[in-house]
Amino acid sequence: MTRLLLLLAVLLPALAAAQEAAPPARYVATGGVVYTVDDDRPTAEAFAVEDGRFVAVGSDDEVRAAYPDWPRLDLGGAAVVPGLIDAHAHLLGLGTSLLQADLVGATSRAEVVERLQAFAADLPDGAWVTGRGWDQNDWGEGEPFPTRADLDAAFPDRPVWLGRIDGHASWANTAALRAAGIDPEAPAPSDPEGGAVVRDEAGRPTGVFVDAAEALVARALPAPDAAVSEEALRRALEETTKYGLTGVHEAGVPIESLDLYRRAIDAGRFPIRNYAMLSEDELGAFCERYPDGLEHGGRLVARSLKVYADGALGSRGAALLADYSDEPGNQGLLFHPDAALRQTVEDAMRCGLQVNTHAIGDRANRQVLDAYETALAATGGADGGVDRGAGRHRIEHAQVLSLDDLERFAALGVIASVQPTHATSDMPWVETRVGGDRARGAYAWRRLVDSGARLALGSDFPVERVDPLLGFHAAVTRQDAADAPAGGWYGNQTLTRAEALRGFTLDAAYAAFMEDEVGSIEPGKRADFVLLSRDIMTAPPEAILDARVLATYLDGAPVYQAD
Repeated sequence: MTRLLLLLAVLLPALAAAQEAAPPARYVATGGVVYTVDDDRPTAEAFAVEDGRFVAVGSDDEVRAAYPDWPRLDLGGAAVVPGLIDAHAHLLGLGTSLLQADLVGATSRAEVVERLQAFAADLPDGAWVTGRGWDQNDWGEGEPFPTRADLDAAFPDRPVWLGRIDGHASWANTAALRAAGIDPEAPAPSDPEGGAVVRDEAGRPTGVFVDAAEALVARALPAPDAAVSEEALRRALEETTKYGLTGVHEAGVPIESLDLYRRAIDAGRFPIRNYAMLSEDELGAFCERYPDGLEHGGRLVARSLKVYADGALGSRGAALLADYSDEPGNQGLLFHPDAALRQTVEDAMRCGLQVNTHAIGDRANRQVLDAYETALAATGGADGGVDRGAGRHRIEHAQVLSLDDLERFAALGVIASVQPTHATSDMPWVETRVGGDRARGAYAWRRLVDSGARLALGSDFPVERVDPLLGFHAAVTRQDAADAPAGGWYGNQTLTRAEALRGFTLDAAYAAFMEDEVGSIEPGKRADFVLLSRDIMTAPPEAILDARVLATYLDGAPVYQAD
């Protein structure tokens, strides 16, 4: 490992400097343990890169003999995997969160307030205090939602608006309600479709707004200017590349963000591939402006639509077929009536878009599967502008499934886009929410794979941490970063390491119609790859998270190198 670090210290700065002008034209990388995710040759020792693509993969002797005069990159025994792809993430959301107060892991209301006070000390007068990451489940078993009174003493005049960790509820103080035109002492506004305003016994707003109701306050937030958006993007891209990500599928992208991304690509400041899912409320505008979809510079593709079916399990907004076990009378929230969802799905398919629908509860997953089945029959399954069979439509999250619906994924050709760390984050309270019987169909990756369904793996960052190795570890162990619980939570639902790596590489690429370009280390494909300090395919399970990213390459050029 010392030899590897010394070699990288010499070679990578030179390659990085060359990248500013153009990627290195050609080189041979030898002396590694290369996991190709190519069924015909699962492992190799070396590969050759020319003009940003792999041109050969094989043993050291084979590749050296084929290209004896090319410059060498000695991998020093490092483990090499294809560039990692997060199949469900929020790129600009990550950047925005890095400009807000970080509330992840706060163990009480008091700690939230302490973090906010420290963050607000550097804000200009009158600016809103924004933050993200609070989770009442971390404050104690059965802890209820917070209220505006918890914030008012510390912030009597400055508006405060705080997103829950899952992004499906937000918490406001009284000043924020007044800024949004909501009388805090009058009956709360009516619940919008797909949302809920939490009320006290007198019917007044407590300060928590769930799902669609968040817009009642969020619309009063000052819009970020161009400089803020550019800084948020810069920070997000810096964060992703250092964790080995060469691709993300960004869920719910406004049309105006596409212009931000294109400017960054044209300026050479976009070291990642972004498969952007357009926000559902912009379906008509996008189809009119980009009838054939959008591709830009090999780094941006927009040819899919993100739709919401329900809320989140942690905030009891996920739509269930029966009551929540810990809240009788509540079955969560559907964002659309059945007919409306079917129409949106069919409209998107007729526009040639892949449809990727957020569904967490078993009721929502059934509604989406029904809508897909109907729309596929009506349209023939439009598929993102590429003639590839059933359309590769997706369900994002697919967290709680009725066992009766599980095999419908494979039958309909629907991809389950799942996030392994959601299971290890949620496991302390899932059975409390849904009970033991329904938990058998929760985060049921093994059942899905065995039924013939394809999984694309991601993190949902910034809901979870960016690091895909956390997701890899969770997928193969069903344990958190502290290796708990012993044997894994519902350990019979683990994936193999090969399945997990494939889910973060080739199957994620497949879910974006990119498997001919990226996702494996094969001749002809783009040279996206990652050097790891430990071999995650053979290390003991408890040592997987000791691995660190040494370098991330995109199109054969380094976009990140470890210190």
